[in-house]
Amino acid sequence: MEESPFPFQGPLDARHVQGRDDLVTDLIERVTARRVTALLGPRRFGKTSILHRVGAELEDAGTTVVHVDLYEVSSTADLAVRLDHALASVRGPALDRLHHFISAGEINLGFVKLMFSRRGSDQPDALAVVHHLLDGLVTAAQNTPMLVVFDEFGGIDRVDGAAGLLRTKLQHHVRDVGLIFAGSQLSLMRAMFTDVARPFYGQAELVDVGPLTPRALRQIVDHGFRSTDRDPGNLASSLIEFTGGHPQRSMQLADAAWRHAVPDEPFRADLWGIALDHVRRQTDMANETLFAHSQANDQKLLRLVSNGEPIFGAAAAVIGLTAGSGQSSRDRLVDQGEIMRAGNAWRVVDPVYADWIRRRFPL
Repeated sequence: MEESPFPFQGPLDARHVQGRDDLVTDLIERVTARRVTALLGPRRFGKTSILHRVGAELEDAGTTVVHVDLYEVSSTADLAVRLDHALASVRGPALDRLHHFISAGEINLGFVKLMFSRRGSDQPDALAVVHHLLDGLVTAAQNTPMLVVFDEFGGIDRVDGAAGLLRTKLQHHVRDVGLIFAGSQLSLMRAMFTDVARPFYGQAELVDVGPLTPRALRQIVDHGFRSTDRDPGNLASSLIEFTGGHPQRSMQLADAAWRHAVPDEPFRADLWGIALDHVRRQTDMANETLFAHSQANDQKLLRLVSNGEPIFGAAAAVIGLTAGSGQSSRDRLVDQGEIMRAGNAWRVVDPVYADWIRRRFPL
C-alpha cells in the first residue's frame, strides 16, 4: 500500500516533520548556545515531533539526547522510573558513562521499575534513586555534548518537591547541558517559569508553538500531492480556512483527501467535502464523548466560541451563561488547552471539535 505523505497519528518520526524549519533552527541555536528554553503549545500541535527532529539533527552532529517523558507522572517512584527509562534509552558513548556512574550506587540502569516491584521493605528509597539518577545525568553532561528534554514538564507539578529538586540538581550545570522544557498545560507552564514563588521562576525563555503558517501548509499539501502524482487543486485553501493551521487536524484532513484522490487525474471539485465528511465520521463519537464530560458552563462557553460569539453578551445571556461563570470557564478551558486567543477573539483549539459543536449546537 502506498504510504501517505501526510502522517498524523502520534509523535512523528523526525523525517516527517514539515513546515517547522524556522522553529527547529531556532531551538537548535538555543540548545547550542545553552539558552534554557520552555516550549509551549496546545495538545496535538506537534511539540514532541518537533523535539524529535531537533534531537535527531543534534544527534547527527554528535550530541547525546535524553528525552524524559513526564506525562501524568504521579509519584517520586514514578519520576525515578521515567528518568531511568530516559537514561537507559541514550545512544552513543554517554551510555557507558551513565552505566558506570549509576551502577556505583547499586542501581542497574534500565531496571529501576523492577526495583520498585519488590515487596515494600525491599524497595529502594525513591527520593535517593532520583537524586542518584540526576547526579549521573549531570556528570555525563560534563563529558559529552548533551540535550535533555523534559516533555510534558507540567506533570512534575503533581509530585511534591520534584520541581525544586530538579532545579537544585540542574542550576549549576546550565552551561554543561542543553535544556528544553516542553508542555501543553499552557497556564501551568507559564506559571512555572514566571511565578516568583515557583522553583523555576525566571529559569527559561518561553517559546510558543503556533499553528502552521498558510505558506507552510500550502507547501506541504502541494508537495505531498504532486510527489505522488495527484493534483492538489485548491485543497490547501480549504484546509487553511477550516483548520487555521492546526497541525494534526490539517494533516488528518489532507490524508483523507489524498486517499480519495486518483493518481494522474484532475482535481475533483468535491474532494474537500469528501475528506471533511470522512474525518467527521471518524471523530464525531469521540467529540460527543469529550463534550458530554465537560462541565455544564464549559459546554456553554464552547458553544459560544465555536459559533464565533463573544463570551460575554447577548448570546451568552440566551444560553444562560453569567459573566462570572463565563470567566471561570474561560480560565479553566485555557488551562486545559481547549480554547486559545486568536487576535481579539477566542477560538476552540481543535477545529474538528469546533465544527462538531457548531453542527450539534448551532446558535
